[in-house]
Amino acid sequence: MSTAPSWDALRAAVADTSRSLASSGAVIGTAGNVSARAGEHVAVTATGVVLDRASPEHVTVVDLAGNVVAGDLEPTSELRMHLGIYRRYRAGAVVHTHSPLAVALSTVLDGLPCLHYQLLELGGAIRVAPFAPFGTPELAELVLAALEGKSAALLANHGAIAYASTLDRALDDALLLEWACGVYQKAAAIGVPRALDAEQQAAARQAVLDRDYGTLHRLSESSAPDPR
Repeated sequence: MSTAPSWDALRAAVADTSRSLASSGAVIGTAGNVSARAGEHVAVTATGVVLDRASPEHVTVVDLAGNVVAGDLEPTSELRMHLGIYRRYRAGAVVHTHSPLAVALSTVLDGLPCLHYQLLELGGAIRVAPFAPFGTPELAELVLAALEGKSAALLANHGAIAYASTLDRALDDALLLEWACGVYQKAAAIGVPRALDAEQQAAARQAVLDRDYGTLHRLSESSAPDPR
């Protein structure tokens, strides 16, 4: 006789990451969501969850078609966006924020230039997905397009999203993007920010390879520099 799988550890990990995200200041209240994949299933924060108080009971498990298999609460309204990323890209976890600097820049930029070589971890310059109402199929498709060749994107007048192989890395990448938005804001207050061109990005990637830097673990794995 088979028994139903236990999702306790996965739900607890998503809840832990949600609280860490909230404690970073990148989200307030219910503004954001977190998910992680295990095989053909995804554990995702439920709609209306206050992330700094998230517990495993606030995390719902769905299959890749969006059918609930564990949990009593409705999944986040951004479930389409999360599932689309898992289906199209090699993602193990997704973090979506309404972090203040990301939101601010998403209202004035069409893309965040590659100002610093650490942004190469996310694929270089970051695209801004055009605005569409939250939770809609249109927004999910726009975000998937903005993520092509990248592991993070800004959402116009909305926020930011990052995906990675693990929850820890997805959280780190979401915070890296918010840091980069802050760097751009400070630079733009002084003058026109100077971005790294394709040659400089390639040189930075090679430097990482030559020095075997463990902290910049994905520079050598990400796609070719994209100056857009």
